[in-house]
Order: sequence, then structure tokens, then C-alpha cells
Amino acid sequence: MTQPPGQQPPQGGFGAPYDPPPGSVQPSSPPPPGYGSVPPPGQAAGPYGTPVQPGPYDAPTQPGPYGVQQPGPYDAPTQPGPYGYQAQPQPGYGYPPQQQPPQQQPPQPGGGGFFRGRRGTVIGAVLAVVLLAGSGIWLATSRGDDESNPTAKASADPGPSSTGGGGDGKAGDQDQGTRDLRAEADALNAKRRPGEAKVLWLQEGGVDVPRNGSDVYGPWIVGDTIVKAMLHTLSGYSVTDGRQKWSLRMPSNLCAAPSQATADGKIVLGIKSGHGDQAFCDALQMVDLTTGKAGWHKTYERQGAWDGLSHVAMAINGDTVTVGRTTRTDAFRVSDGKVLWGELPGNCQPFGFASGPVAIAATSCQTAADDHKEQQVQRIDPVTGKVQWTYKVKKGWQVAQFYSASPPVVSLKQDDKWAILVLNENGTYRSQLVGGTEDYVTECDEDLLTDGRSLDNCLGVTADDRAVYLATKPDPAARRPANKVVAFDLNTGRTKWKAAAPAGQTMMPMRVEGGRLLMYVAAEKNKGGGIASLPPTGGTPQMVLRHPAAAAAVERDFSLSRVAYANGRCFLVQARISGIDDEAEKSMRSIVGFGS
Repeated sequence: MTQPPGQQPPQGGFGAPYDPPPGSVQPSSPPPPGYGSVPPPGQAAGPYGTPVQPGPYDAPTQPGPYGVQQPGPYDAPTQPGPYGYQAQPQPGYGYPPQQQPPQQQPPQPGGGGFFRGRRGTVIGAVLAVVLLAGSGIWLATSRGDDESNPTAKASADPGPSSTGGGGDGKAGDQDQGTRDLRAEADALNAKRRPGEAKVLWLQEGGVDVPRNGSDVYGPWIVGDTIVKAMLHTLSGYSVTDGRQKWSLRMPSNLCAAPSQATADGKIVLGIKSGHGDQAFCDALQMVDLTTGKAGWHKTYERQGAWDGLSHVAMAINGDTVTVGRTTRTDAFRVSDGKVLWGELPGNCQPFGFASGPVAIAATSCQTAADDHKEQQVQRIDPVTGKVQWTYKVKKGWQVAQFYSASPPVVSLKQDDKWAILVLNENGTYRSQLVGGTEDYVTECDEDLLTDGRSLDNCLGVTADDRAVYLATKPDPAARRPANKVVAFDLNTGRTKWKAAAPAGQTMMPMRVEGGRLLMYVAAEKNKGGGIASLPPTGGTPQMVLRHPAAAAAVERDFSLSRVAYANGRCFLVQARISGIDDEAEKSMRSIVGFGS
């Protein structure tokens, strides 16, 4: 959410500080020892930890919520929206998308992997001191009493073609395409320099997609198989050579998917019931990603206008898959499709979860005005639906993304303002990030996908038990634009260290693994990308996997893609397939893999 040239925010003046309502923090268990007792030197007592210093634009301090002096991030002057235009209501965050469910005409209100793209930048000033508060929007859905047998069937023999495509082309064309792509990979590898990885394989779109293109879901890596889904087909490929291992045709087009599968490689996908204008995102299909075999299939009920028009947000926590929408979430057991829970007691309902071992949810509370503008962050037992703790977000703010579930790190937005909140493991307030004068960038599902949008699938930010790691936006005025990765202290929200990317390149945090921060380094002209790492103390990034410079042009064509790194291999997968004509769609590179 960057400001366009010449429209930077004025210096100073953020307005009144955040004042949380009484009882805004409701932990189900007492705070950890030492929390909230005697503050460390230089810190003020209270749930907000350290007093926040003047913001990046030297705004005058104002009385804080508990006598702490803080810059006032709220009621700031309106500024241009996240992509240079005035912010408009966004589908899925309090405003349903323009989609009509069958026989329903309500009024129209105004790997997984990670994205690599050119969207989602945010100014550091707004990041500096905005504390949270939210607005509601998606919710889990479903009744799921349709126990019909699976209708998806595996293709008889997908064959060895690395061009994939769900069987839309002739076998001879696919074989020729495979040979051409292998020859292209061989030619690139012949130009490799010492220390550079190989191009393992390339794949084309291979499919005539609808006029406006098609979203791609995934990738999911299970063992030696990488899986992607597009239109109505789920396909698995060998990670080593791109050979198509299986292909599975869905009963209808896909419309949502979790960012992660279960530990044993099972996933539940959102698919549409019906076809054409009558297709509606209200069905689920379980698939074993290891074998490509279809499991259970069922539909669920979407109730009312808000539910019927909202996007679907899916997540997997253990053996539970949740299906979130504006007014409720429904939970099913992944292994057999059993309904676990649906609408929860009270007027606050979860609308989206983060996948992973810890199930934290964004919750929307019904208000008298029916505007779904009061939100919460909750930890919920994925099997029973029991709420374990609740953090109330300030009214008018909305939960946009979960950057981490453990520790809980939450992205909050209000119009063109942005805040990043860190909670303790028991749901109490810990800190908010102080951005300083840098501009920061994240790239998430919401920036591209038009149907299902996960709340936990971002590139450019991650966290561990030491810090939150965030990417800065490159300086466009620099001759060779590069960026930095900044580590923020979990307890204070302040900068711990900054690390510069390789000259002329940008790097985006992915995850922490083995005690080291892993980052994707983007390719630039005549410079290959790759995977780099940093120790917890920062320093100079070390390349873990260096992509060949000869393939830089190919890599740069994946400008809106997801990045997956596992077992020493890096994969870029286009997040959307489109083209000016059918041939361009079919020939568009959809996956490229790098490795030893």
C-alpha cells in the first residue's frame, strides 16, 4: 500500500490515539509469569508494553490509552489507497463480491507457496503506530449433509508429459511440447556458471482458459510430488523431472483451497456446484495428493445475502478443514467429511482461519447496523469449535491477514491505514510494529485471486520466537533498486536489525527453518534469483540455492507467482494463467523448478 509519487502523506499529525474498550483482552488463561507485573526499565506498565516514540513523520505525541505518550495513528487524513487509487470497499471484507447465487437476488453493496508479484506495498508511516481494530467479513459456511459419493475421477493414464494441462491437447502435441521444454531447459543449463543450480524442468499452461484467465491454486508439495489446481483439474508432477504423475478431473470448477494440506497429504478443495451462470461455490472435494485419488464429496448450505455473496476462505488445522464466509464458518473432518461444527453461540462468528498446528481465526461480530464492522482475533479448538481466547479489535479496523499463528502476528487494515499486531500466546496484547521511515511490502492471496482467498498465504513477512521479519520496498529512484529485510522485536515492536539484499535485487522473507530465515531473492536482468538465508542476528545474506543467470528472463516472466522451497528445490508457479489469445495461454510458462 504505497503512496504514488508526489502524494506522500503530510509530515506529522495522526489524530487521537487508540483507546481500547473495557475488557478488550479476554485470555482464557492467566498471563505468563512476569507479564504485566513490573515493567522493564524505560517501559510503562499496561498491556501496551513500551511507550511508542514519535512516529516516522515526527508527529506530536498525544496522551495514550493508559497515560502512555503515543503518536496518534487514528483519524489520520485520508490518503490514496493501497495501489495508488482511492480505497474502495473490497469484497470479502464487509462487502460481498458481485456474485449472484442461484435463485437469490439480494441487494448489491457498494503450500503451500507464497506470492511473488508487484502488489501490496504499504507505507511505513502507517505501520508505525496503528493498534488494531476491526471489521468483519468472511465466515465459515456449510451444513454438509450431502453424503453423496465422490464424483471426481482420476485420469486413466496422464502420461509422462511435463506440459500437463488436464488433457486439453492431443497426445502428439503434448509430447512435442515436452521435448521443446526439455530442450529449452538443457540449453539454459549449458550456460550455467560455477555454483549455480540447474533448471530442473519447465511446464507450459497447456490449457485454453476462459476469456479473463484462470486462477491457479497451490502449489502443495507432498513427498516427491508437487501439485497445482486450475479450472476443474488437479495435477501432480514429479519434483525431479516434471513428469505428470496423475491428473484428477473435478466435478466442476475450483473456487477455493487451503494454503496447506494435512500432514499425511490430504486436502479439501472448494468447488462449484452446477455449471456456467448457475455455478455456485458451495461444494467440497477431498483429495489424496500423494495418489491423486478422490475421497468424499459434499455440498453445504450458504445462508442469506451476506453468506451467499462472500468469498470463501479455507484452512486446514490437523484433521479439520474450515470453510469461512461472511456470517459463519463450518468445520469438517478431513479424513471422512464429518461435520464437526457450524454456527457458534453468540453474535460473533469466525470468517477465516490460518492453516497449521495452531488454529487462530478472524471473527466478525454482528452489529445493529448490520455492517459487520466489529472484529476479533480468536484461538478456537478446530475439533470442537470452543473459543480458547479472544482479543477484541478496535471498531472500524479489520483483520486482513495472519502473518503467523505462533506467535500470533496479525495484519490489520482500515481504509488506507495498516497496522501489524503481535499477541502473546494467550491472546493478550504484546506489541505493534513501529515501521520508522521505511516503506514495506507484502504479497498475499488477496492481491490476486478472484475467488477463494486464504488469510495466511503471504510472501514478504514471517515470524519466529525471536522476531517478525518484513521486506522493505525497493527505492524506485535508485539506479539498481534493491531492498532490505527488517527484523522487529516481538516485545517492543521496534527494529532489531536490517539486512540488505544482494546488489540490484530484492528479497522476500518466506519462513524460518533450522534457526535461519529463508528468503526468496528475485531475478533481475542477467541475474538469477534463488533462496538466501540469514542467521537470527542478521548480517549478510548467504545464498542457499542460486538460480542460473541464463534463466533470469524465464524467471522474471513469473512476475505474479507463488514460490515454494522444499528439500533443496525451488519452484515458481504462476498464480494466474492468461494470454492475449489461446496460443499465448497455452504456451505461458506455468511452473519452473530449480535444484541440484
